[in-house]
Amino acid sequence: MFKKTIVTTTLAAALAFSSQQANATIVLVETNMGDFEINLFDQTTPKTVTNFLTYVKDGTFDNSVFHRSIKDFVIQGGGQRYSGNNAAPFVEISPRSPVDNEPKLSNVRGTVAMAKKANNPNSATTHWFVNIKDNSSHLDKDNAGYTVFGVVTGTGMSVVDSINNLYVPGGAGVFREAPLRNYSATDLANNVPVTAANIVTIERITIINDSPTTAANLNPKPNTLAGQETDSSSGGGSMGSALLLALAGLAFWRRRKV
Repeated sequence: MFKKTIVTTTLAAALAFSSQQANATIVLVETNMGDFEINLFDQTTPKTVTNFLTYVKDGTFDNSVFHRSIKDFVIQGGGQRYSGNNAAPFVEISPRSPVDNEPKLSNVRGTVAMAKKANNPNSATTHWFVNIKDNSSHLDKDNAGYTVFGVVTGTGMSVVDSINNLYVPGGAGVFREAPLRNYSATDLANNVPVTAANIVTIERITIINDSPTTAANLNPKPNTLAGQETDSSSGGGSMGSALLLALAGLAFWRRRKV
């Protein structure tokens, strides 16, 4: 009887622990450009989803920004906040330890993946991006493959596309890669200052479905190219200069981050 009680108690404790640890699989991303949902692939990329949800649950992503938008490529956010000081407008969010790379799924349109340090596959922390188009031919290969851990569902890509369609100053200024709301090339030429109202803000990310099986019917495309680095040694090769710069942007730890 005593042994049976121990087993029963242990099983109950294990089930309770399992329930507490169950990963949410759908989150709502609320922005000042509209909201969209991300269905997380927690059974395929468990380490990356756990990493992402840790930041979600402690509010790290609240009032962060989309600091980078590359037309018809990606929008990137999650790792910086707007400082209000236009001399140095974006400040890095302090990250936890990096997560192991899990390049199991393909970087097709609508998927959400982790940015990471150049030449360091296991370096992702807070920065994540949404693929605007099918970027698998490069992002499934480069830097051992970029980990896709979720997908934008429903009509959410209309919000993502609207962010990607915003004006981006370019050039060498501090806002050169930032998507800006209600701001134009004319404003830039007239030295109109960028304010908080122009920044695309991630107001909060919240869990709206904590079932670990919500991705069961999504049928994500597997990554079959991981580790096959793109040949970019030749200036006339398959990668144009614009794409090279875009890929460099995803390697977000640089001397100049914005």
